[in-house]
Amino acid sequence: MMPTSKPEVQDTYRHSFRRVAKEARRELKEDNLSFFYNDLLQRLEPVSIEVAEALSSVCYVLVAMASTTLRAVTHRLTTTPVDQLPSIAAFLAASLSDCAELLSAPQAQKPGKGDSDHAVQIHKLKIRLASLLQDRSVEGRWTAVVLVKATVEAGQWEILRGYEPIVRGLIGILAKPDPVSTRKMCIITLTRIFHLTYQYPTLVREITTPHLPGFVTAALNLVSTLVKLPSGSSRKPKPNTPFMEIVLHSILELIPRHPTIFRPFGTQLSSLLGDILSSSSQVYYPEQVLDVAEQLFASLYRCAPKDKSGHGWNDECKSTIWSAHRAADHVFRAIAEQWESVDPTLVHTKQHYSKELADPSADALGFPGWAGIHAGTDRLVILLRILSEIISLPSAATVAIPLGSILDLTSRLTSVTIPPNGEASQNGVQFNPQISRDERELLWAELPRIHIACMDLLAHVVSVLETSTAPISQNILEQVTWVFKHEKFCREVRSASYDLLSSVLKLTGPAMTKQSVASVASVLRVTCHDLLPQFEDSIAAKAQTDPKSKSKGGQGTANADSFLDPELRKKQQLKAGPQFPEVQQAASGLLQSALAYIAPELLAPSIRAEIDRTIILTSNKDAMLASVLNPIPAAKGRGAGSSLMPFLVRSYPEQMEVEALVRPRMPVLMSVPELDAYAEMEEEEEADEMVDEPFTNTSQTTSFLKEPAVATAGAQKTEPSAASVAPLQKRTYFEETPAKSHSSPASEQQPVQAKKARFEEKAQAPASVPAYQPTKVEASMVPKQVPAVSQAPAAQATSQLTAGAPLPVDDSDDELPTLNIESDTEDDDEDEDEDVAMEG
Repeated sequence: MMPTSKPEVQDTYRHSFRRVAKEARRELKEDNLSFFYNDLLQRLEPVSIEVAEALSSVCYVLVAMASTTLRAVTHRLTTTPVDQLPSIAAFLAASLSDCAELLSAPQAQKPGKGDSDHAVQIHKLKIRLASLLQDRSVEGRWTAVVLVKATVEAGQWEILRGYEPIVRGLIGILAKPDPVSTRKMCIITLTRIFHLTYQYPTLVREITTPHLPGFVTAALNLVSTLVKLPSGSSRKPKPNTPFMEIVLHSILELIPRHPTIFRPFGTQLSSLLGDILSSSSQVYYPEQVLDVAEQLFASLYRCAPKDKSGHGWNDECKSTIWSAHRAADHVFRAIAEQWESVDPTLVHTKQHYSKELADPSADALGFPGWAGIHAGTDRLVILLRILSEIISLPSAATVAIPLGSILDLTSRLTSVTIPPNGEASQNGVQFNPQISRDERELLWAELPRIHIACMDLLAHVVSVLETSTAPISQNILEQVTWVFKHEKFCREVRSASYDLLSSVLKLTGPAMTKQSVASVASVLRVTCHDLLPQFEDSIAAKAQTDPKSKSKGGQGTANADSFLDPELRKKQQLKAGPQFPEVQQAASGLLQSALAYIAPELLAPSIRAEIDRTIILTSNKDAMLASVLNPIPAAKGRGAGSSLMPFLVRSYPEQMEVEALVRPRMPVLMSVPELDAYAEMEEEEEADEMVDEPFTNTSQTTSFLKEPAVATAGAQKTEPSAASVAPLQKRTYFEETPAKSHSSPASEQQPVQAKKARFEEKAQAPASVPAYQPTKVEASMVPKQVPAVSQAPAAQATSQLTAGAPLPVDDSDDELPTLNIESDTEDDDEDEDEDVAMEG
């Protein structure tokens, strides 16, 4: 690194790079462009100068390269014949994207000597694109639309500020009989231009405000016909138009950013979308068109005035719920509903059982009437999907989601399920005797679609409110399990149920009770069956091996190929078994959520074993991780459950999360100097605190050396009592670590033990040896107070010493005078008197 303390070195490097940049400006051409660029990089490598200086030099080189590319693009646009431009349009668009730094650079920040050249090239490019938009040939207009989009995305504000003529030319192409691809590309380009001007108020005032209404009118004319009515104008969709999806996508993209401009078109858009979404139309629309039409219809409330945005959202939500109840009144007329609404303002529609099932009048949203059970189901499903989009879209004002009304609607729709064997009173459903059996059977066929839409609606509610759905989670679980119990034969119902239960378990799984988990257990069993392949039909196999069936059925039902190849049946069934990726993905997610968020002790052992077996056979990594992290707890009468760790490691040994789970004790390397410094400072502070603290708990060796004349030391020579063993051991263990930390070598501890042996030998020495008398200095070192622990065995130790009990003899030849036991005892008595006096 270059030292920053020497300004003259920095100036030297600055001048060096300025010289390199000056040479690049003077001699930069296509031939030696790479040479100067590599030379600049080589000069940057050996030394490290200021980052800004290096980046400025490199950026200048890139701008110079962009200048050369822009010159080449302009030259090829001018010299290439118009009919050959579509073949190189993609190459020219990619080259313009490489010139983004030059096209988006402000005029004041462009290089000095090349300002005029760059401005000339950009001006030539704009003039050429404008002329191509007005060209008579289709090839020229198509090329112009493609290059205008590339130029706008590369230059953005610097290019857009002078693009009013080009925007008018693009809008004019929509009214011409150009190919479908040209007009589609024109719609995409104009949408991108209006989208980019949103963050610049000046461009909104100059481009968007005057030209967006004309674009909306031209786009709607491509997909609909304007009809004048006494109440106002409406739009009727054109049949078989190829522009429907792209026009609806464009309007959906622009409404949130420019709602005021779309306000006059609100009625026309509502009528157009109503005809598209209503089943009364004779035109078939793909699923993609219906999806974007539902999203656009849910976004129309944004066109309301700013102060009435929240009120418009509430009105649209209530109108959708009321329209759904009205459609359900007609669709469910074949049964006698036991449901009662919690909303007193809800009024049911009167039914005419003698007429065909139909709703001839428009509903609260303005959708036209419908006829037939299939059309009524389509209307109900579309209304539920629109309600889901309304809840999911963000609103400009604060709104209150009507959870009570939504749960009331879903409770009504999910309470009616398909009865087993088509018989009444099997699941609480009562038939209406005034309706024919054919209409009821048509209703049974349409019920799964309605229930799937209900689950999607509840899933949107859970995703929007997240943890706020805890109070209604039990209600959602009851509705899902009720529908799943009677309609699990439909794979779409199973998939929707799995997704909804997975999202609910992630939020409220840890708080679930044992009863709630038991209601989900049946769903988890079916989930395991959806994931495991079925190799052989046990009933058919039994029929082949049963002798009674052979005698009764004869030889007509036997499979002759099974005699030639016994494994053929298994292979055929394995290949013929249907695979549904959506159902399997939803089932895997549910198993993972169940293992991760449900308390392990609430799951029955049989269900947990089946889940573990399933995830092992399917090699579900995420589910196995959840199982390992939430093992089966040990219960009374049952040992701890086995772990899936071996299967997880064997299946995914290269995964980082598996490696982290297998080796949880890997040390954390603290490579940051500041963190190491903090750690050292903390250790030093702890060492200082240990030194400053008074040493209250003295060890056995230290107290012995300091009290050579005290009679309580005799308690240490003999076997201590039971009351004193534990404290002595605690003291000895407590001071092992401090003794080592204070660098006490083992050679210093051995003489202490030898002195202890000598002291024990002195106690049994003959009386003729003169007694040891401590000096004044030694006497002053003797503590005045004797620990209370050593006072209790003092008398017993004295009696043992006077009795002349044999003690171990030291091998040392040194002889020390014995202690005067009697005088020590008297001193001990005096010390005890002093202790009593001090305690008193």
